[in-house]
Amino acid sequence: MRRSFNFLTKLPCPSKKTVLLILIVAAITLLLSALISMWLNKVYNLKVPSIGNIHTLGAEAYGGNITLKEDGAQYIDWGTIYPGTMSNRSCYLRSISNVDVKLNLNTSNWNPADISAYMNLTWNYTDTPISPSETIYVTFTLQTASDISFINYLMTNDVKEFSFDIIITAIEK
Repeated sequence: MRRSFNFLTKLPCPSKKTVLLILIVAAITLLLSALISMWLNKVYNLKVPSIGNIHTLGAEAYGGNITLKEDGAQYIDWGTIYPGTMSNRSCYLRSISNVDVKLNLNTSNWNPADISAYMNLTWNYTDTPISPSETIYVTFTLQTASDISFINYLMTNDVKEFSFDIIITAIEK
């Protein structure tokens, strides 16, 4: 005849001191984890607000996410940018040329200047010719680097915000 062995009935009951010690260690571990998490959130969850001023030649930008300054200049508020993320903003572009054109996108005047090495601005425009007075809706995507060198750059240079100019040029096709 085989006897079954029950491990649970053979274990000694822990003393009150042992249970108290386990609870204290668990509470300290949770407290330290929460404090470290809050510190890392402040240090590594960098937020950088940004503005993109819009300049056009042979085209007109309006609507969508475009905002006007008091002096009439246009800009896109990218909001708070986090390392390793993408941010999308949209607007209407209208040809003010009297011939069919293609649009060209460039950036300039990055402030701080070196931050452009860690960011890339693209759009969903596909080089399709635009007729005189034709309007299209485009979406710009600002993508930021996620590598540690970008985070080090932000921290070393104490970057709190950045800006750049978006230049849209209509070129005869």
